[in-house]
Amino acid sequence: MSVVRGAVESGDSAEPIAGNRLRLSEPGGERRCGEFVVISFPRPTNLSTWTLSDDEETATLPNATVSGTVAFSTAPNRTESLTDFRTLPLRNVSLANEGETVTLRKRATRIRTTDRSMGDGSVVDSTTYANAPESELWRPDSSSWVPLGATDRSIVHTGATTARVFVLPDNPTVPIETLRSADDRILLAGYSFASERVADELVAAANRGVAVRLLVDDAPVGGVTRQQAVTLDRLADRGIEVEVIGGARARYAFHHPKYAVVDDRGIVLTENWKPSGVGGHASRGWGAVVRGEPATELVDIFDADTAWHDTISWSQFRKGKSFTSDPPADESYPTRFEPKTVPVESVSVLTAPDNAEEGVISLLQSANRSISVQQMAISEPQQPFVQAALAAARRGVEVRVLLSSAWYVEGGNGRIVNWLNKRADDEELPLEAKLAEPNGYEKIHAKGVIVDQRHVVVGSLNWNNNSARENREAALVLHGEQVGTYYTTVFDADWGDTDDRFPIGVGVVTALGLTGAVWLAKREVKFA
Repeated sequence: MSVVRGAVESGDSAEPIAGNRLRLSEPGGERRCGEFVVISFPRPTNLSTWTLSDDEETATLPNATVSGTVAFSTAPNRTESLTDFRTLPLRNVSLANEGETVTLRKRATRIRTTDRSMGDGSVVDSTTYANAPESELWRPDSSSWVPLGATDRSIVHTGATTARVFVLPDNPTVPIETLRSADDRILLAGYSFASERVADELVAAANRGVAVRLLVDDAPVGGVTRQQAVTLDRLADRGIEVEVIGGARARYAFHHPKYAVVDDRGIVLTENWKPSGVGGHASRGWGAVVRGEPATELVDIFDADTAWHDTISWSQFRKGKSFTSDPPADESYPTRFEPKTVPVESVSVLTAPDNAEEGVISLLQSANRSISVQQMAISEPQQPFVQAALAAARRGVEVRVLLSSAWYVEGGNGRIVNWLNKRADDEELPLEAKLAEPNGYEKIHAKGVIVDQRHVVVGSLNWNNNSARENREAALVLHGEQVGTYYTTVFDADWGDTDDRFPIGVGVVTALGLTGAVWLAKREVKFA
């Protein structure tokens, strides 16, 4: 069972009678009302013998026969605006802000209203929750609170396919060509959107009958720029559906993914939909276009993110708003790395905050030979991804970490670099970190990881806990030798000259030999 101050959700019941799942909710607001419990009934069930109790009181569920998922609420009218589930009244139970145990029971006989032992009966499900923040859901499997309406997606693994891999600023034509090829639909998700060139393609697509929808964050760091406002106004004026996600009921700190679904293809990037990103005028970024099942998962993510109460239309959102200025990015850079279509053995789709942290950590733990990390920034040495990479170095994996030297992250990244290199020196590890010296781009904005030169993470996930645990993020893990070779070639060029810091690592990796390779194969099968 889980609890939300806004809702409680139960885990799978150990009781075989019904296999029920239960959730509770306490939506926030000045008046503490609207608490609700959600119970899943796998088959038609008469509720006359069912009770729900907290540490103080017991409530009889309404005398009705139900099936499927049902919400039982202390304020049914309010709950109906927060959930799509059928809603029935619940009396005599008030969830404690400081936490308590909530128990679902079933009696063998019908409960009489005069029965003083309503708390008796077989326990179907039970959960104990901690201090309850407003409008959040308690998940017992992770013992954590999440915002009401947040998704709980599993990592999606797909089979063999091909991927068109590319980097920016070298290949700004790839996103344009992908959008230009649309026949049926374009679903575009981003943190921000200010690319006139991309907007041109969306308008042209809409004019030829393609269904076009956009979803962007309501409060990017630094604010919504005037250029973004003008661009989104133009799209909305052309009848394109533009939505903004955030506000008082926000499920995520930031809507930060950078992807689009174009018919049956998905394009996932590390870069924002603006000139410095997809426009190719500033940032080093990575991207990939894949077909089939990965695109289907991106559609499901988009649908989930536009289906809750934290999205509104751009036209409604922009009323009375003021916008910020943003210096234009207009530099040009040569194409050093051409895009390439390569076979991919499989693809894993990661989403944050749902599953990306466990997925990346699992991947880093599977490393047998090498890890290459290219990031805009790393928040702190104790960040779990950093610790997983450090643990890999301690077992002999060669680890390289390349961070941006842009002025706004140089200080923090410099401290991370120094910390990592000191660990390497003190412990004689095959680990090196450095700040980038850009050549062919202005700054690093990529969020890329390469493991053993054959597993590549491409997407919006930054190496900080807010990104992994609070934001909506999306990333692909592309598995295959050719895709690994492509991004490793780019990484090596961006890494530049190096003094060989890895004499120890070579010997350790060799010592792993076949047993290490077998272990990696097992880790791949189990990839979380």
